Amino acid sequence: MRLAGHGLTIGYGDHVVGRGLDVALATGEVLALLGPNGGGKTTLLKTLLGLLRPQAGEVRLNDSPLPGISIRERARNIAYVPQVHIGTFAFTVETVVLMGRTAHGNLFSRPSAHDRAVAQSVLERFGIGTLAQRPYTMISGGERQLVLLARALAQEPQFIVLDEPTASLDFGNQGKVMREIRALAASGHGVLFTTHDPNHALRAADRAYLLREGTRVAEGPVASVLNREQLEQLYRAPVERLVDPDTGAVAFLPGQ
Repeated sequence: MRLAGHGLTIGYGDHVVGRGLDVALATGEVLALLGPNGGGKTTLLKTLLGLLRPQAGEVRLNDSPLPGISIRERARNIAYVPQVHIGTFAFTVETVVLMGRTAHGNLFSRPSAHDRAVAQSVLERFGIGTLAQRPYTMISGGERQLVLLARALAQEPQFIVLDEPTASLDFGNQGKVMREIRALAASGHGVLFTTHDPNHALRAADRAYLLREGTRVAEGPVASVLNREQLEQLYRAPVERLVDPDTGAVAFLPGQ
């Protein structure tokens, strides 16, 4: 399957954020979207999800125009994990994850035994099974992010779109999320995530898409796109490239 935007002009009302954008994601691959704040990353994600209507161009899911696909069918194929989510009601963690199962049943029906088994499985996958009966409003911000990831997996989608999934996570949980992103691709999912850290893209992504001021700077395999020159152009700031002499692994740091 394939989720793709063609010739997109994106924005809000009369405000144009980006023009002439082509982006595609296939199942089984990971695409990292990088760029400075205000560059259009979240607007592009929301357009690909159908939350924003493109001002020009179109989004297609497996060659079908996205507006012609029902909301429920979209939810069965695409899951979204936002960057920020503030819980208002003290639902249990399990209940929040079970909300991801509504794409497969009736919104007002009781969760089935299968639904609960799926919820428990994804909670255990992220190491937060012990939080199942805790109120969502009474756990840490990092734990909430893991719960939202679990809810997305509970949808059993083909594509998972994540807006800065490690923004509120500690160092250890950042590594856990990056490993899960690779595992999702290995199991056949397509994953699109935004990040400010090129090292996360190097570790977890197959391709990178660099976006600045609504314009594509570069796109392609991470090994060729993520270099010092491209990153300095993207962020308009000095970048330092480090290479491990034993393994050849590359990492980037903000320059002095």
